Amino acid sequence: MSETVIGLIAGEGALPLLVAKGMRRRGHRVVCVAFRGHAHEALEASCDQFAQVSLYRPGGWIRRLRRWGAHEAVMVGRVAKTRMHDRWRLVRDLPDWRAIRLWYRRLRHDRRDRAVLAAVAEELERGGVSLIDSTTHIPEHMASTGRMGRVEPSAMHLADIDLGWPLVQSSADLGVGQSMAIREGDVIAVEAVEGTAAMIERAGSLCPRRGWTLLKTAANDHDLRADVPTIGVETVDQLTRAGAGAIAIGTGRVILLDRDAVIAACDEAGIAIIGVGE
Repeated sequence: MSETVIGLIAGEGALPLLVAKGMRRRGHRVVCVAFRGHAHEALEASCDQFAQVSLYRPGGWIRRLRRWGAHEAVMVGRVAKTRMHDRWRLVRDLPDWRAIRLWYRRLRHDRRDRAVLAAVAEELERGGVSLIDSTTHIPEHMASTGRMGRVEPSAMHLADIDLGWPLVQSSADLGVGQSMAIREGDVIAVEAVEGTAAMIERAGSLCPRRGWTLLKTAANDHDLRADVPTIGVETVDQLTRAGAGAIAIGTGRVILLDRDAVIAACDEAGIAIIGVGE
């Protein structure tokens, strides 16, 4: 039996690398188009075919994936919103006719993440490539319910999770942001366009008392074909420097970028990591 060819459309970060390795472990041939200037330096070595492509030329993604024999693809990895709002982005990287059609037909009046994903998925489907659940090949790295490391959350952490969870879930559902920092019932910071890393730094500067809790989840109607929220070892290192004492993440909604390594980093830092179910 010949191996299945799976496409990978890759943005920034370690998640595309994790997905590529997961695909290969399951016996698939991995063919990757990575957005130019975004790809992880180790990604190419984990793929059978690899090319860097323009973020604004989806026709090029489709042609390469089809040429390599992929009829299904996973799209993962960040596209920094600061790049999306760069005034010179279309001068440096001219869009193709597919991107122009998406803009005029679908995205001129609604550029929320879910609208962009639906439009891109529809265009890929039109070109013969179906987007699939981005977590399909990495179930072992998803957050599970309850305490995941050795560190027990304190009573304050548990109270803050109970208080803050409906708030961060509402923020995610509204498309504002997927993360929040809270301590002793006070919301310190809410993620918006700056991303989780910048929010953690801001929370650390605003809360001199150590032990605050990071809450992170995805919207209730989050489309798993889109990028899923992640926590990595670098996140844990940053939380340690910023004075966090606990991490609460949505069960089945947040990916641990190398689960064993993330949990070990939390244990070493004395940070409790807890999965929160529905």
